[in-house]
Amino acid sequence: MLWVDKYRPKSLDKVLVHEDVAQNLKKLVTEQDCPHLLFYGPSGSGKKTLIMALLRQMFGASAEKVKVENKTWKVDAGSRTIDLELTTLSSSHHVELNPSDAGFQDRYIVQEIIKEMAKNRPIDVKGKKGFKVLVLNEVDKLSREAQHSLRRTMEKYSASCRLILCCDSSSKVTEAVRSRCLNVRISAPKEDQIVKVLEFIGKKEGLQLPPGFAARIAEKSGRSLRRAILSFETCRVQQYPFTNNQVIPPMDWEEYVSEIAADIMKEQSPKRLFQVRGKLYELLVNCIPPEVILKRLLHELLKKLDSELKHEVCHWAAYYEHSMRLGQKAIFHIEAFVAKFMSIYKGFLIATFG
Repeated sequence: MLWVDKYRPKSLDKVLVHEDVAQNLKKLVTEQDCPHLLFYGPSGSGKKTLIMALLRQMFGASAEKVKVENKTWKVDAGSRTIDLELTTLSSSHHVELNPSDAGFQDRYIVQEIIKEMAKNRPIDVKGKKGFKVLVLNEVDKLSREAQHSLRRTMEKYSASCRLILCCDSSSKVTEAVRSRCLNVRISAPKEDQIVKVLEFIGKKEGLQLPPGFAARIAEKSGRSLRRAILSFETCRVQQYPFTNNQVIPPMDWEEYVSEIAADIMKEQSPKRLFQVRGKLYELLVNCIPPEVILKRLLHELLKKLDSELKHEVCHWAAYYEHSMRLGQKAIFHIEAFVAKFMSIYKGFLIATFG
C-alpha cells in the first residue's frame, strides 16, 4: 500500500485542516439535518481525505467498506437511448462518482443516474442518518446544462439525499449550485505542516532523515501534501539511507513536459508540431489534466525565453486556456498554443539573427 493511503487520517480531528473547519463539520454531523456541502481548494490539500473522515463520522466504519463498480447505464436522451459507462465507488451509505468523465454527455449523468441513486433512500437504523450521500468529484468541470440539472436534483431529492461536491475552484460552479450548499474552503497545507507529516511517516517507517531533507521535499511539492508523500516514498525506493545532497526527483510527467518544451525550442516546423502533438496525446491519455499540462508547458518555456517575449507568450497561454475551458477537445487548444508559440519564437529569431 502506498504511504499516501497507509497514513491517511480517518477522523476529523486528525485531518490537516483548520481546527474551526473540523469542529464545525463535527457539529453538523451531530445535528439531525446536514446540508449539501461544497468542498473546494487546490489539488493535494486534503479534500477527499476530509470527505472520507466526514462520512466515517456520520456512518461509522461501514462507510469505508467500499466496492468499485463499472456499470453501463441506459439513459433516455429524447429521441434515442444512449449507453453511458461510469465507474462508481460505493458503500451502503454513499456513492462517489465523477460525472465530468462523461464529457459533453455529463448532463445525462446528472439528470438520470443521480436521480436514480437519489430515489433509493436508506432505512433509518440505530439512529443512523435516513439519507444517502452522493459525493460528486470535479463539479467545476461540469457543463452549464449539467450544473442546472444538478440544482434541480438537489432541490427535488433533498429529503432522501445529501450531496457532497468537490472541486478545485468554486468560481466555475454556478451561483445556483453554490447557494444551495454550505461552502467549505480547504486551503493548501503550509510547508512546515508538510514537514511534520513527512517526519511522522519517517518515524513510523523507521527511517533516518538527514537535517533539512523533509523541508526540501516540502518546498518542491508546491504545498501539495499528496505530492510530498509520493515524492518521499519515491526517494525511499530510489536510495536509502538518504543523503544530504540526494536529488528530489520530479514527477515523470513533469520531465516529459520539459522534454516537449526543449523540442519546441529546438525547431519550429509543421513536422515538429506533429511530433509534439503525439507527446501531448500521451500525457492526456495518462490522465494528466489539460490545464495542468498547459500551465507546466508555459512554465518550462518561460525559463528558456528572453524577457521581451514573456509577456506576449503569457497572454496567448491565458487566451488558449480560456478557449480550452469553453471548448471540448483539449488537444486542439494546447496544440494551438504550441503553434502560436512557434510562430512568435520563429519571428523573434528571424528578426534578431536574420
